[in-house]
Amino acid sequence: MFDELSARFEDAVKGFRGETKISETNIDSALKDVKRALINADVSLSVVKDFIKDVREKAIGVEVVRGVNPGQKFIEVVNNELVNIMGNENSPLNASDKKPSIILMAGLQGAGKTTASGKLGLYLKDQKKKVLLVAADTYRPAAIDQLKTIGKSYELEVFSSEKKDVKPEEIASEALQEAIANDTDFVIIDTAGRLQIDQSMMSEMVRIKEITKPDEILLVVDSMIGQEAADLTKSFHEKVGITGAILTKLDGDSRGGAALSIRKISGKPIKFIGTGEKIEALEPFHPERMASRILGMGDVLTLVEKAQKEVELADAEVMQKKLQDATFDFNDFVKQMRLIKRMGSLGGLIKLIPGMNKIDDGMIKDGEQQLKKIEAMIASMTLDEKQKPELLAAQPSRRKRIASGSGHQVKEVDKVLADFQRMRGFMKQMSNGGMEGMGGMPGMGGMPGMGGMPGMGGTNNVRNKKSKNNKKKKGFADL
Repeated sequence: MFDELSARFEDAVKGFRGETKISETNIDSALKDVKRALINADVSLSVVKDFIKDVREKAIGVEVVRGVNPGQKFIEVVNNELVNIMGNENSPLNASDKKPSIILMAGLQGAGKTTASGKLGLYLKDQKKKVLLVAADTYRPAAIDQLKTIGKSYELEVFSSEKKDVKPEEIASEALQEAIANDTDFVIIDTAGRLQIDQSMMSEMVRIKEITKPDEILLVVDSMIGQEAADLTKSFHEKVGITGAILTKLDGDSRGGAALSIRKISGKPIKFIGTGEKIEALEPFHPERMASRILGMGDVLTLVEKAQKEVELADAEVMQKKLQDATFDFNDFVKQMRLIKRMGSLGGLIKLIPGMNKIDDGMIKDGEQQLKKIEAMIASMTLDEKQKPELLAAQPSRRKRIASGSGHQVKEVDKVLADFQRMRGFMKQMSNGGMEGMGGMPGMGGMPGMGGMPGMGGTNNVRNKKSKNNKKKKGFADL
């Protein structure tokens, strides 16, 4: 997400090269690029106008301290304004002092409301909260079945009614009584959606609201609809009174406009974002982190949080010891790859790393395919071979058998083994303080988990490609 927007912002900064300060002359060209970038990203026009006006006022004449060039200072101003229009800080869920806290989920059909309800339930469960999901969409039986499936898969309790012609507000009321009896912390009510906003939909939401008196009314918005998302949020708020939004499908082809428009237009904060199809792919919305992603500067805090959630401290210490002693084996490699998969897609994780936003999606896809090949090769190894890679180096017949068993060529197995052995030597060298010459270490680009993922081209290939095209893009830190 935001790849095109990030590239446009970078183009805007190029106009400051060679300048000593930000002036009315050089800022106009930069702001035209920024304006064009925001409009192309489907940001609401009124938000674009205010944003450009505020950046211009705050950037012109700003003091540029020694060691910081005008381009860097301009990005600082832009970053601050991006954070400002998205709400400045994370807005946590409202919780009642008295159990249960009630969350009412609203949204149009197809926005991902039922899935978002399940994701939010799992998010709260991970925080050691007792959750009850309520299937109150009486118009779409598939929604009830979907919620039940999610509940069964992730051990979340689901309340639904077997009565015929039961009203959604009656289901919500019965669920609330059950939640009170079972000392439930959170009740999440999945309501019906429509293809468009209509009076019956709003009336139903109001009736459920009056009966349940929710602590949160969250509107689930599909980010693919662009600037319409902001208008939709405003309309729902005026008619029902929402407290916030969940922005879904930010990992798709969305251009990011919804994330920049919702708070400014509707006055209501984005509380969560959905960044993948996996049910775990729901994360709290942090404006400052999103601004960093938009500007192509990564999001280290989110990356660390994902890692902390999946990695046990004791396991990390064991792995560190293995890396230091160069006893890291193929079993460990597979374990690390599966850990990465639990954290999210490889492409999504890479984009969270500062300076890695320019990696081509095709290259990432190639890397993911290569990792699948490596897993297939490792699956064809014996237990001894996984634990002692040196056995493969000593006996070509073993490598031939693995190639045949995994459906790949012997030379591919040879390369994986060579890269793996180099990685072990490199990690031992680094652990012993041998940092000299590491950047140019042969084969680093193709080593599993190192300078480039297998099959992603690696550092050497990227460098050759750049020189061939006589192009070398720079990040904001290079300006």
